[in-house]
Amino acid sequence: MRVLNYLELESELQRSGIGTAARHQRKALADTDLQVVTSPWKGGGLAKATAKRAVGDSFFESYDLAHCNLVGPGSVAVARHAKRNDIPLVLHAHTTHQDFAESFRGSTTVAPAFGKYLKWFYSQADLVLCPSEHTKSVLDSYPLDAPVRPITNGVDIESLEGYESFREEYRERYDLDGTVVFSIGNVFERKGLTTFCRLAETTDYEFAWFGPYDTGPLASSTVRKWVRNPPENATFTGWIPDIRGAFGAGDIYLFATKSETQGIAALEAMACGKPVVLRDLPIFEQFYTDGVDCLMCDGLEEFREAINRLSENPELRDRLGENARETAREHSLERVTEELQDAYATAQRVADGEETASGDEVITD
Repeated sequence: MRVLNYLELESELQRSGIGTAARHQRKALADTDLQVVTSPWKGGGLAKATAKRAVGDSFFESYDLAHCNLVGPGSVAVARHAKRNDIPLVLHAHTTHQDFAESFRGSTTVAPAFGKYLKWFYSQADLVLCPSEHTKSVLDSYPLDAPVRPITNGVDIESLEGYESFREEYRERYDLDGTVVFSIGNVFERKGLTTFCRLAETTDYEFAWFGPYDTGPLASSTVRKWVRNPPENATFTGWIPDIRGAFGAGDIYLFATKSETQGIAALEAMACGKPVVLRDLPIFEQFYTDGVDCLMCDGLEEFREAINRLSENPELRDRLGENARETAREHSLERVTEELQDAYATAQRVADGEETASGDEVITD
């Protein structure tokens, strides 16, 4: 079976959570019998596909199932091609209008209209995948005219091996000392930027945010404000060459995000045995347990108390870290392999009319 695993704007999204999720999918499928292609365009790109089309060749690559990870015009074209040619279509809902808000300048304003677009786009699928039960409940509220199935984004534990060896290099590079509270990923207000900076202002710990940020016209005023004038004990590193450096340098992982579909970086921190402090959101209740593999907080004071407890109590840090490693193992790429293969088989049955959108088997006389 030849499967298209497509990530539109792949080069721009390499360091994003969606880019990481797509890499996990492809690595998980690498040792299966499925043949994976990553571009829908004949010849590997739009320019070559257009040239081939001009001489009568097909514009699209040949594949038996299409799996799209984004929602832009390229993915719309793939979806239409799949529906016209009776190719099973899987659309991955990494994005909802709720978690689109507070990302870029103007994103909150357009989020409601974006939600209507997502409803239309995702409803074309034979099967919609999403990272969590909470995200499924959001999509069900739209509602969609397609079945929705949660599937973990997974964590590539193997890729994080050796993170400890980066500790000295990255702490020296960014002038970090003592207990370092850290976050990872693109710098957005939705990811808890103001909470991160307010905590830095009111504690004596070092705070480091490892990840790219934008101060140009697309950046929100909040991002520009904090990145240009951060607290004295807060560092915004920008892009870093090896994500393992962040996990080596940091001591307490802070994930104060306001909205999330799963949070791969939190799983990566757990895989490295780091104590994790999360905002108390319904999404995280599916995956994590407060006081067992993380500390969940609501409000600045609770965040401060959690960070102080972890800094002062090495036994608590070690216990949470070890339990967190076990939690991360539950989201291994082996699990992603199993869930993807089962999802593709389901999408094939729905497309063939052997299963309804509600998941019921079609009974014929």
